[in-house]
Parts: sequence; structure tokens; C-alpha cells
Amino acid sequence: MQLLDGKIAAQSIKDHLKEKIETLVATGRRSPHLAAILVGNDGASETYVASKIRNCSEIGFRSSLIRLDAAATEESLIQAIEQLNSDTTVDGVLVQLPLPKHMNESKIIQLIHPDKDVDGFHPINAGRMLQGLTCFVPATPLGILLLLEHYHIETSGKMVVVIGRSNIVGRPISVLMSQDRPQGNATVTVTHSRSKDLPSICRHADIIIAALGKPLFLKADMIKPGAVVVDVGITRVVDPQKKSGFAIRGDVDFETVAPKCSYISPVPGGVGLMTIAALLHNTMMAYEIHHSNT
Repeated sequence: MQLLDGKIAAQSIKDHLKEKIETLVATGRRSPHLAAILVGNDGASETYVASKIRNCSEIGFRSSLIRLDAAATEESLIQAIEQLNSDTTVDGVLVQLPLPKHMNESKIIQLIHPDKDVDGFHPINAGRMLQGLTCFVPATPLGILLLLEHYHIETSGKMVVVIGRSNIVGRPISVLMSQDRPQGNATVTVTHSRSKDLPSICRHADIIIAALGKPLFLKADMIKPGAVVVDVGITRVVDPQKKSGFAIRGDVDFETVAPKCSYISPVPGGVGLMTIAALLHNTMMAYEIHHSNT
């Protein structure tokens, strides 16, 4: 069994981006600029945004954080997005999810300019991805592809089972891996809560991508020997033995599943780190689009 180590793969991507930025700055050009909006003070969201800002700093990106109170009006969030959309020095814009219940997430996502939508959630980017056109691929699915690429995991002709059908991970990764592309050309089955006899389906898979948000869901008796397992789940569970009072668990029962795998991604230290690396990749792409149009 070999780990699909997100720390190693993400660092490789960040090192490459850092070199590109150093070259750009040396020629007198500005560095890419990622702007994030955080509404409220959700603990997990605070952690994610802080990590994104820290990673931007590490490779030479400029970053901005706009904070809004949890009780802020939807109109104030809209105004913040519109200001960033019109700011020519901002390349990428993201709104940290989830939003407070009084805000319409779908509406907000659609307000981000497609050319600055580095999260890849805008319907225009989703549609372009479906057709195999150039677009911003959602960061977590892109991170999965980059992780598989780094470890030279063959996907062409393989049987892939995706557990979960969210618009953020399950649906886009199923489309991407079925397309004629590197880390694609697979035969993909998307499973979900209504799927019949899920263990049997999983046991036929060469590659399993678990993205349903249920801790320790995938057990050893659900995979065949030598399978590649990518764990997308990241859930906080109560753990009195931890100083923080909680532990991070993936969707895969790592201790029992890992011995049967050829490759497996850990949680933490796997797809989560690749998601941030993919976000930086998309921000660089947005920067290049911006400069190609000026």
C-alpha cells in the first residue's frame, strides 16, 4: 500500500507556481490576487480561509479577505462581490461556503464573474466543463485529478465508482474522469443514498472516490484487493481524548481499508491539501486570462 500524500503533491504544484510568479515579478508584472469573502465566524470556514491565505503568501500570491458579520444582509454581500468583480487588480474571487441561512447560495455563486470564479461553481463554468471546454474546474475534483497525476495512477479503461453526487465533488469528478483527457477515459459509476447493494458495486471498482460526508463509511469488505481509494470526506467528530475536543475523520475506515489498497489518500493530509493547491492553480489561470485580455 502506498499513500497518495497530498502534502507532497500539493507542494510540487506550489513550487511550480512560485517559480512562475518569481519570473513574472522579476519582469515587472504584478503577482496574482485572490480575494475571499467570509460571512460569519464558523470555525471550519475560518480554518479553511486562513489556510488559503497562508498558502497564497507562501508562493507569492496577493490575497485579500473581506469579512461580513453573520447578520449581514444579502445585499451587503452582493455589493462586496460586485466591487471585486469590477476590480481589475483582483483575479480570483471566492465566497466561503456555507453561508448563513438567510442568504441564497445559488444566487450568490451566480453573481461571481465567470472569469474570476476560481471555485468553479458558476453555471457557465459547470456547463463548459460538461462539454470539455476550457473552464475553471471545481477545486476539489481538480485536486483529485492532480493527485492521481502526481502518482501516475492509470485511469484509462478503469472502473471508477464515485460515492456521492454533490455538485461540488461527486458530479463533476464523474464527468471529468469519463472524458477523453489525462486522468480520464474511465468507466464511471455514480452511487448515492438510493443505490442498491452499494458494497457489491464498490467491489468491482479499480478506483473508488468516497465523497459522501459520512465518517468511516467505506469498509474493507467493500473494496477489492489492489483498489485505489481516494477519500474526499472530512468531518469533525467528538473525541474527548483530543485537546481540541474533536478529531477529523474521512469517509473511509482507513485502518481496515488501507491494507487492501494499492494506493489510498489519508485524512487529513490528502485531498484537502490538493483542493487548496487546485485553487491556487485556478487563480493562476484567472491571472493569465486577465492579462491575455489586456
